[in-house]
Amino acid sequence: MTQEAELPGKRVLVLRPDELGPSDQKMWREIRTESGAPANPFLDPLFTVAVGRVRPGARVAVLQDDGSPVGFFPYEAGVLGRGRAIGLGVSDSQGAVLRPGVRLDARRLLRVCGLASWEFDNLEAGQEAFAAHAVEELDSPVVDIGDGFEAYARRLRAQSPGFLRQTLAKERKLARQVGEVRFVYDARDPGALRALMEWKSAQYRRTGRQDRFAQEWITRLVALLGRSEDPECRGVLSVLYAADRPVAAHFGLRSRTVLSWWFPAYDRAYAKYSPGLVLQLRLLEAAAADGVEMLDLGSGPARYKESLKTRDLRVYEGAVVRAVPGGAVHWLGREPARAARRFVRNRPGLAAAAARTLEEVGRLRGG
Repeated sequence: MTQEAELPGKRVLVLRPDELGPSDQKMWREIRTESGAPANPFLDPLFTVAVGRVRPGARVAVLQDDGSPVGFFPYEAGVLGRGRAIGLGVSDSQGAVLRPGVRLDARRLLRVCGLASWEFDNLEAGQEAFAAHAVEELDSPVVDIGDGFEAYARRLRAQSPGFLRQTLAKERKLARQVGEVRFVYDARDPGALRALMEWKSAQYRRTGRQDRFAQEWITRLVALLGRSEDPECRGVLSVLYAADRPVAAHFGLRSRTVLSWWFPAYDRAYAKYSPGLVLQLRLLEAAAADGVEMLDLGSGPARYKESLKTRDLRVYEGAVVRAVPGGAVHWLGREPARAARRFVRNRPGLAAAAARTLEEVGRLRGG
């Protein structure tokens, strides 16, 4: 379904992700490398192709200069021209992949793509064309492990000595009271993946949040990425076992050098042992040994992230909106709710009260 249009000095082809050829994907990755940005797997072409298999509105605008690609803009198109970042809701890094020096006018790009708006909630830093339309800047903590796990552990002992000591003590207690503790970094265990999804769904419901695994496209996307063998974008299931029973698990997405912390969960029956934190320390050690240089914990506040992180990246939330009827529909449908969330998030006391309310709603829903 190739569509052609023009930007000043650029030819734009709009394709379905499955219409990208091997040369397109190779060029996408080369341009991404030239940009110097972290090799986040969510901005790899394979993630866009996978989303395209489960989301019929997925598209890619290919920007060409003299017949050669100089940029790729993945997105999803909805009714009335309402667009969103590819995989919005589960993608932790969003934006366009552009050759250094290429400049865009965001609204003109949307026009040639037939979009009235384009929404993002984890726009990576350096995306100037879209960042001008952001309404909030968020911290996205990361853990740098490029120098090896031992170097990171020394830093962790210095900045959070109690955290590390207590977590290791709980791991020993788990082994004494439950059984031998075993960690598998890259597990091929369908039962453990099912357990992870059940624990995570229960967590979403318990905290009054939307259950992502109740959305078929997300479970299908996880299954697709879990089968990938591509080193630039593949799912990794990590499992912590006690007495050969899964007690915590994490399904993440990795490239050669970046692992995104995506879907972590644990069995609440073992909560007193903090199995999620035990798993995370084991995962950091194994990932560093496997060549991962950075674990991206994703935006959103969490106490354990503050204990583990080495620094913060910046990501942005907002939307590019054109002055057309579809843009007005987007604004009326999304911006008031976004403003309310921002108001609450910036007031810790109010945010804590909101979290308690959501948990109570989740408890009532669960009966």
